[in-house]
Amino acid sequence: MDYKVLVAERIKEHVDISIERITNLIEIPPKSEMGDFAFPCFQLAKELKKAPNIIAAEIAEKINKEGFERIENLGPYLNFFVDKANFNKNTIEKILNEGDKYGSSKIGEDKNITIDYSSPNIAKPFHVGHLFSTAIGNSLYKMYAFEGYTPIGINHLGDWGTQFGKLISAYKRWSDAEALEKEPIKELLRIYVKFHDEAEKDPALEDEGRMYFKRLEDGEKEEVELWQRFRDLSLKEFENVYNMLGVKFDSYAGESFYNDKMDDIIAEINNKGLLVDSNGAKVVMLDEYNMPPCIIKKADGATIYATRDLAAAEYRKKNYNFHKSIYVVGTPQALHFKQVFKTLELMGHEWAKDCTHVGFGLVKFADRKLSTRKGEVIFLEDLLNQSITKTLDIINEKNNELENKEEVAQKVGVGAMVFTYLKNNREKDIVFDWDEMLSFDGETGPYVQYTYARAKSILRKLGTVTQNVDYSTINSKEEFELIKLLEGLQAAILNALDKLEPSILTRYVIDVAKAFNKFYNLHSIINAGDEELKNARLKLVEATAQVIKNGLTLIGLEAVERM
Repeated sequence: MDYKVLVAERIKEHVDISIERITNLIEIPPKSEMGDFAFPCFQLAKELKKAPNIIAAEIAEKINKEGFERIENLGPYLNFFVDKANFNKNTIEKILNEGDKYGSSKIGEDKNITIDYSSPNIAKPFHVGHLFSTAIGNSLYKMYAFEGYTPIGINHLGDWGTQFGKLISAYKRWSDAEALEKEPIKELLRIYVKFHDEAEKDPALEDEGRMYFKRLEDGEKEEVELWQRFRDLSLKEFENVYNMLGVKFDSYAGESFYNDKMDDIIAEINNKGLLVDSNGAKVVMLDEYNMPPCIIKKADGATIYATRDLAAAEYRKKNYNFHKSIYVVGTPQALHFKQVFKTLELMGHEWAKDCTHVGFGLVKFADRKLSTRKGEVIFLEDLLNQSITKTLDIINEKNNELENKEEVAQKVGVGAMVFTYLKNNREKDIVFDWDEMLSFDGETGPYVQYTYARAKSILRKLGTVTQNVDYSTINSKEEFELIKLLEGLQAAILNALDKLEPSILTRYVIDVAKAFNKFYNLHSIINAGDEELKNARLKLVEATAQVIKNGLTLIGLEAVERM
């Protein structure tokens, strides 16, 4: 039973407003003494021409109280106290009956969601910053699928642009064939950095780079073959990282995929009367929207990011007919996407309103500043391996006899990093701290994974309960607060999707783990003193483990059975 829906239905019997509006107004009181659900009557005052406290008192007197312990008014609020025994039974049994599907729905049925995420640059390192986009996009993908949508994960690779002209120039001048075969990304990074160092001394190199890119755009055989080699070598290395993270994509259509679609998009913009000359470049003027011009074609005739993003948006609408199109790209690109979406709108595409930029912050290290051009990067694969090694050291120290400890270290070490990127508001910067990230205490991935493993350990030792259970026996504050949290999984997922903010679900999982540990530390299971109480608590442990597992899966972590 969904008690929030029940509250809304009972209120609906006495007021002439929609169920949806009532549901949106229902609140969870900050203290359990104030009720389990609360409905503020302020917004009814104008329609009913009565004071909010009078409205609350009148509804409290007339409302059907079946299924609730009590319903009372406190000033302008209607406070609902659920029947705890029924609530406990309904919630726990629903969780255990639905298992891995608990929290899911079909609300997104027949709706496609395109999600553009990860999108590293070819021939450059897959560095720590890329995990931000990858983790957010992967979590959104999983949550959308869980709620019945059809997500399409797109890895919009940075495989086009002037930098490839620079790389071709650098390759012809300084490449080491043996190093390129052995460690392709590191060798390509070395010559890319050297190009920029040399270009500071000889600016003519920049012109050479632009010339090679123009030849690449024109389809010249040698340049295209080199570019394809750089792309193939890069994708092979990227795949190692994606395998470690358990991330997959439905499309690897990068910027180059839209190269043959540029002329059509430029012609369409021109036909709509939007394209104007500006110092030799072709642009869409956006002055009246307080934005600089959206450059479509540079003075040298080359296209840029905006041109390709416009072509990509049209292609995705035509091929996927998306309900929503999401771009998980760093917050510094906010203006770029505003320009692109506004241009799509001016082109007459009403679906431009369904395009959304999901920005995120920066990854910082206390002792260094990162820059690809200067070679100051930290390879994500190296960092993931480091995290796994450090986790294995901690496991050897805490539980050296653990079976499959290398496998556990892999799941916990990788999970710790992903969790760190998703536990706070996505626009907040991350300062990398190993001690905090790998701690088994506090708001970390290892803490939540250990809580799950602890619950599974209890169930292995005491066994699962098969007979009917009397849920009225679990009536402590800690138990009820935990069950109320467990009931809220789907609400947390839908809230996370509504705000495109995976941290909402991550914080929810942390709260469940904290509430479980509080319950576990205060209330014995094996020494409950009563077989009925022991069985009910075991069911609560089983339900908690299921909810934590479902939550972890949706944010991209694996649950660990033993730690």
